[in-house]
Amino acid sequence: MEQLWAADGALTVREVHERLAGTRDLAYTTVMTVLDRLAKKKLTERERDGKAWRYKAAAPREEMAADLMRDALDRAGDRREALVRFVGQVSDEEAALLRDALARLEAREG
Repeated sequence: MEQLWAADGALTVREVHERLAGTRDLAYTTVMTVLDRLAKKKLTERERDGKAWRYKAAAPREEMAADLMRDALDRAGDRREALVRFVGQVSDEEAALLRDALARLEAREG
């Protein structure tokens, strides 16, 4: 996903493999399988380019992170307790960002 987010446009399996080759020893088929699975999970979008597929992230990194956080809350059992524990672990700067975001939501709904 890092490679797809960093790219200006959609990438082929070969292009992703080449970008990863500098830091990881991965087989081409491994990269192909992972990209195919990500597409099936709707985390990437793909389009045909001749015989190859071109892949791009289905959403920005921040949107995917927010979706993961919401999914974790859905599975937490006691959603309120999970939120309280999460907020208890954020930095002062992150707490200020949360307060600002809540204030914007309240103003919009107000």
